[in-house]
Amino acid sequence: MAAFEQHVASSYIKTKLVNYGVPANVYREALMGYYALSQRGQVAPSQHTLTIIDFERPSRQKRLWVIDLKKQAVLFHTLVAHGKNTGADLAHAFSNQEGSEKSSLGFYVTGQTYQGKHGLSLKLHGQDPGYNTNAASRSVVVHGADYVSEEFVRQHGRLGRSQGCPALPVHQSSAIIRAIKGGSVIFAHGPSVVRYHSNWLQLNTALLAFAQQQGLAGS
Repeated sequence: MAAFEQHVASSYIKTKLVNYGVPANVYREALMGYYALSQRGQVAPSQHTLTIIDFERPSRQKRLWVIDLKKQAVLFHTLVAHGKNTGADLAHAFSNQEGSEKSSLGFYVTGQTYQGKHGLSLKLHGQDPGYNTNAASRSVVVHGADYVSEEFVRQHGRLGRSQGCPALPVHQSSAIIRAIKGGSVIFAHGPSVVRYHSNWLQLNTALLAFAQQQGLAGS
């Protein structure tokens, strides 16, 4: 356990996540889920990116980070939209239900890309029953959108909103999608007042996966 906590702290510092405004507790949870999902074979061995979305922040702020865990570097830090019925500037209501037009919390594993009405888009597979497992059937995907921009924020005081998709700025969406496609982890963190419980946040599972990846198992 001490080795894991030390790794969380040291990687947080080396990646300079405090400079990018990543909350330390959110990073720790995201890493726990990443290792737990890796343990279950959900993460592609070649994928070392971890994407964090912090819906505790207002939409007018940059609240998505793509982190290269191997290089210990932030690849992208940008805006991301939430669903129409999740809130105006602040996100407060989340759902897994068809037709809700709300964002969903929890862990996702990225799938394959396709060309849709928003151009290059990325399929998502929700990993948290009751929270985001209907993502695929709801067509909740990563895509670019004109309403996700600094200009839109200047005009309206907030981002535009999606039908539940984590929509990105058009000029960055393709590069981000290519970086995280094919079996990487996305963690959508919600406000502390919103109920969220995940089996991927069980410390024992994360510790075992971390120990195996670091060659510490049995030590």
